[in-house]
Amino acid sequence: MSQDIVFIEDLRIDTIIGIYDWEREVKQTIALDIEMAADNTRPAATESIEDAVNYKAVAKSLIAFTEASQFQLVETLAERLAEIILNDFNVPWCRLKLSKLGAVTGSRSVGVIIERGQR
Repeated sequence: MSQDIVFIEDLRIDTIIGIYDWEREVKQTIALDIEMAADNTRPAATESIEDAVNYKAVAKSLIAFTEASQFQLVETLAERLAEIILNDFNVPWCRLKLSKLGAVTGSRSVGVIIERGQR
């Protein structure tokens, strides 16, 4: 199997995230960078989206889930998003970077990077 990667970069989503009282009342922007293991030889041969990791479908699913969520920790949200990618899109491995923009004064973002599944 090829070690190809399909990616989504800087996917920005507004959501309720955080532990402080003010964070529970206002949406904040997170950014996702996602890498997903794929074998791109079949979709390249067939030119069929059914044979590919459909990054638009992945993005729409993650956006809908995140906009409706109200997690306290970025760690929890990252875990749930990785589960969606692995379980709903038949992806064997993913690397997900979740950045919480402007959360710490003086920094552009803070967050977590997780890898799940078998590469």
